[in-house]
Amino acid sequence: MAVGTEDERLQKALDLAYAYLNPRDRTVSEVRRHLERRGVSEELAETAIQTLDRQGLIDDARYARLFVADKRALEQWGAERIRRGLLTRGIERHLVEAALAEPPGPEAHGLGPEARGLSALGPGPVDEEPESEFDRALGLLRQRFPEPPQDNRGRNRALGMLIRKGYESELAYDALAAHARGD
Repeated sequence: MAVGTEDERLQKALDLAYAYLNPRDRTVSEVRRHLERRGVSEELAETAIQTLDRQGLIDDARYARLFVADKRALEQWGAERIRRGLLTRGIERHLVEAALAEPPGPEAHGLGPEARGLSALGPGPVDEEPESEFDRALGLLRQRFPEPPQDNRGRNRALGMLIRKGYESELAYDALAAHARGD
């Protein structure tokens, strides 16, 4: 990709990045890898990334917040699986931890007023506590296992499902015990 002036090469790199960003949000790391695979020099890729950042088209913190909200709500993932997913995508650990620490926010999904904590009867907020990791695990158990498992095989299946979803084992055991008690 050494043909043309510096400005032409930068424009070509930006065009490649815009096309790559078009279908969905990407992380800085994903864009960098894409540009380098397409033959863009490391220096030119960094310049393109800085331009995209200034334009607000890539933002790892926003990506992490949206990823956390989506995986919690849509996939019902636990914090550990979300953390692994973000780190794999090249998000810096401090951004991952900040996104995980934020209370769940339905506005990330573009949901209606009820989901955003607004009453259908008026503009006042609905008095609800944000759902905790434990609450999400218990809700998932109730959804997948309406009747608490009564034998070891059933309990192991329920625990395995929670752990695969990324819930810590201690939290999974606590949620299973609460489900068995009918809490």
